[in-house]
Amino acid sequence: MNIDGKAWRTIWLEDGGQSVGVIDQTRLPHDLHTRSLRTWREAAAAISTMVVRGAPLIGVTGACGLMLALREDPGDQALEEAFTGLNGTRPTAVNLRWALERVRQRVQPLPPSERAAAAAAEAMAIAEEDVAMCEAIGDHGLALFQRWAAARPADRQGQPFQVLTHCNAGWLATVDWGTALAPIYKAHRAGLPLHVWVDETRPRNQGASLTAYELAREGVPHTVIVDNAGGHLMQHGQVDAVIVGSDRTTRRGDVCNKIGTYLKALAAHDNGVPLVVALPGSTIDWSLTDGLAEIPIETRDAAEVTHIQGRDAEGGIRQVLLTPEGSAGLNPAFDVTPARLVTALITERGVAPATEAGLRALYA
Repeated sequence: MNIDGKAWRTIWLEDGGQSVGVIDQTRLPHDLHTRSLRTWREAAAAISTMVVRGAPLIGVTGACGLMLALREDPGDQALEEAFTGLNGTRPTAVNLRWALERVRQRVQPLPPSERAAAAAAEAMAIAEEDVAMCEAIGDHGLALFQRWAAARPADRQGQPFQVLTHCNAGWLATVDWGTALAPIYKAHRAGLPLHVWVDETRPRNQGASLTAYELAREGVPHTVIVDNAGGHLMQHGQVDAVIVGSDRTTRRGDVCNKIGTYLKALAAHDNGVPLVVALPGSTIDWSLTDGLAEIPIETRDAAEVTHIQGRDAEGGIRQVLLTPEGSAGLNPAFDVTPARLVTALITERGVAPATEAGLRALYA
């Protein structure tokens, strides 16, 4: 993707693989700042503090973290320490453990002298595969959008296709392209007129801060709305489709995504608006059946609820208190949308119903 005419990815190797470069997403949209990660502990801190976030990007960052650990000490004990430390940073997104296990399995049979280079190669392979998967998701989602746009009533033909998103599942959440935003980028570049309603996505405001930032730089028409406005827009026929990402999807199609997704799914279901989930195969947890009962839900610092960050009139980035002193805050980071509320799953292998049979037809 592009920022001010320059092509970017969210993560890259620096200094011949001695460090890892990332975009510091906690400073967006007001300040584009990069950070160099030189140890696995710095990679773990970047994940836990959401310098990097989004299930696919978290996985690639974790893989790079193992590479950094093995550059420092290629022994078995150091490998396991880094694996455990990185894996414990974010419990909900399945991509992290998937990527860590993939790198560990790749390097364990090797002599210590070969492990760091093999880990680097595997981490970069995961990154390139993520880019390819996200672009394929975009192609499949574009076909869906085009079909739905063409099926609208005659008085709606020629009007922008109205899409609502929640949180950020764009290229900032992956290595490039994104998941839920990839079909939007493909549609925009294909000439399909569209407009995006961007949920602010409290408490961390990834929609207002990150999705709007991405769409603005791509030139996609969009409007930021408060989270509670989505149902109202659907009731008044102003939403043609809802598209979101996923941090973990069960084999039966239950979807765990940013908190508030479930409420959007209920509103979409009540108003006959299709809700689709865009995800790479690495986000499917084939070991789980019941998302509500089995997916661990991360609870984050209550200060994310009680405080908010923004830019002041002098251009400084500040955090301010929203609530009365002493008021408690609860901050579950994700919720689970049952498969019955999901119209379809868009994967790199095609579009499937949110059922075990539908997923297994793509991932036999």
